[in-house]
Amino acid sequence: MAAVVEGRRNEEADLRVVPARFVGRWVAAVAVLGILAMTIYAMFTNERFHWDVVGEYLFAAPVISGLGKTLMLTGISMLIGVLLGIVVAVCRLSSNPILSTAAWAYSWFFRGTPLMVQLLFWFFLAALVPTIGLGVPFGPELLSIDTNSVISPFTAALLGLSLNEGAYMGEIVRSGIRAISPGQTEAAKAIGMSRLQTMRRVVLPQAMRVIIPPTGNETIGMLKYTSLVIVIGYSELLTSVSIIYSRNFQTIPLLIVAAIWYLAVTAVFSVGQHFIERHFERGFTPMKGKKPPTPGTAETVVPSAAEPAAAQANEPELEPTK
Repeated sequence: MAAVVEGRRNEEADLRVVPARFVGRWVAAVAVLGILAMTIYAMFTNERFHWDVVGEYLFAAPVISGLGKTLMLTGISMLIGVLLGIVVAVCRLSSNPILSTAAWAYSWFFRGTPLMVQLLFWFFLAALVPTIGLGVPFGPELLSIDTNSVISPFTAALLGLSLNEGAYMGEIVRSGIRAISPGQTEAAKAIGMSRLQTMRRVVLPQAMRVIIPPTGNETIGMLKYTSLVIVIGYSELLTSVSIIYSRNFQTIPLLIVAAIWYLAVTAVFSVGQHFIERHFERGFTPMKGKKPPTPGTAETVVPSAAEPAAAQANEPELEPTK
């Protein structure tokens, strides 16, 4: 027996461990690095990029002003869109058929029509409704306002972006709410919480883990969707650079300026989204760098069912009766 064990040890000693060779990975990595190197070389050797013009207008006052308006429009539109999305999602999940149908129709309409069409519709609303009146329904009009004085390019952009975003956020919030177990709602009702309290204190805080990632994507998308308001003349970032290159005919350098700012703001939003996601994932995923508790230590949770079993094991055995 000892001879057999010794023979197996000798055979294992003769075996040589060879690391796996991933040839395809190395080929793909070399190809990607080659393409990246050629792209960088072309960008900095082609004089038609006019990097001096890019540097001249990167921090120009009209560009910075347009960037500020882009950020303002993105923030306000997302805020209104998120609030509308919560209302739409709650109405979609309501047992009231009128509310659920109205919320479904709102989502269907604004998700089914192009965003540019909605922006143009709000901008030319005066052609359909010359005046906006306030008064008794189907009765006398108490106040009348000229539509053109109310629907400015900024107002039209805000209405188009926020109402469109509200439809998408409604579906995102609804999916997050449906991801929570119905037992959570039943437990909240059992302790006397109302439907509003249950939604605000129990369901939504847990649903945020599901809602935050697509909401971050929607925020980044909203930043880029603001460029569509160029069709109604609102002077955001893309409109500002388009006005400049229409005068000096430096189209590509000015578009590069806009792209650099969009990429920079997107990077900042992505970092913020990462930290927000990590905040709401606490309790769902283990902390990075923390080792799992060692069995038998104080950190290990002992099931309550084990206590009776341990007590029973400590009791002396009774001799069987004859």
